[in-house]
Amino acid sequence: MAFVKEENTSAGKVRSAFDVAALESWMASHVEGFAGPLTVQQFKGGQSNPTYLLITPQKRYVLRRKPPGTIIKSAHDVLREARVMRALASTAVPVPTIYAVCEDEGVIGTQFYIMALVEGRIFWDAAFASVPKPERVHYYDAMNITIARLHGVNPDDIGLGDYGRKGNYFVRQINRWSRQYMEDGVAGRNDDMEALVKWLPGAIPEGDETAIIHGDFRCDNVIFHPHLPEIVAVLDWELSTLGHPLADFAYHVLMYRIPPDIVAGLGGADPIELGLPSEEEYIATYCQRTGRDNIPHWDFYIAFNLFRLAAIFHGIKGRVLRGTASSAEASKKAAAFPRLARMARDAMDACK
Repeated sequence: MAFVKEENTSAGKVRSAFDVAALESWMASHVEGFAGPLTVQQFKGGQSNPTYLLITPQKRYVLRRKPPGTIIKSAHDVLREARVMRALASTAVPVPTIYAVCEDEGVIGTQFYIMALVEGRIFWDAAFASVPKPERVHYYDAMNITIARLHGVNPDDIGLGDYGRKGNYFVRQINRWSRQYMEDGVAGRNDDMEALVKWLPGAIPEGDETAIIHGDFRCDNVIFHPHLPEIVAVLDWELSTLGHPLADFAYHVLMYRIPPDIVAGLGGADPIELGLPSEEEYIATYCQRTGRDNIPHWDFYIAFNLFRLAAIFHGIKGRVLRGTASSAEASKKAAAFPRLARMARDAMDACK
């Protein structure tokens, strides 16, 4: 994981502390070539799984851990993140090197893993405004190349055949997010979501595919080379699983539609004016790289992903109202929920 960021830079004061001496002792026994003394800083990102910069006189590392305290059993599975990155290290998908994994919560209070610090750039702006206009298209192409390569990996070939359930991805996901939406009485109901909950199960396209999917593939979750339009590492694999590749790709392509104040997106701006490929061109390039003639039912995949994202923001709204998520970022996402639900319904209507 890298962190020479275009905005909002890197690491500083530790907000979620642990026993540094215990970590240093553990690393001396489990990380080849490690030598202290060890200094720890915490990255500003990593809200879900706290992420730290580990500094020694010879080398720098990154530590990613489960958050302390009581959490949902299946959430924040950092060991799962480490597993997928270790497996993908043998493929053309760029990932940080994993040096060591610790399942023993007694060392720093939670499970964690240690990985390489990958130097490069992370862009928070899907318009790549800090890049000269003639070069921006190449950065988009680098993202397209990388997600196509990921979806081309056979999970069985790299030991990930059991990384998730195979088949019926949309059925399971629609059921999951519909249930979460329906059961959160505090966050309230929404007419657009009600319509989507009814429509989505019967609109799933025929046919099924299974691939390794990232689950949150965005420009701010990859590291670019310090000077070139090349991706040197893909980060934040917490939502990765086995699933339908077109669900994963359509989520990525939401960057063309989502306003930048919600997540990294273009927000209705004209991509051609920005020096970027159009959505249609971007989809066609992915199709060429993955051996597809086209993607029928594209609006369904967009509607599904907007629904999924709206359901996530609905859950955040519930936590804000219950007082269990009080940050400014959480409140901002809660306020964006109705807009996402409306966008999802508009995509649904485009299918009819």
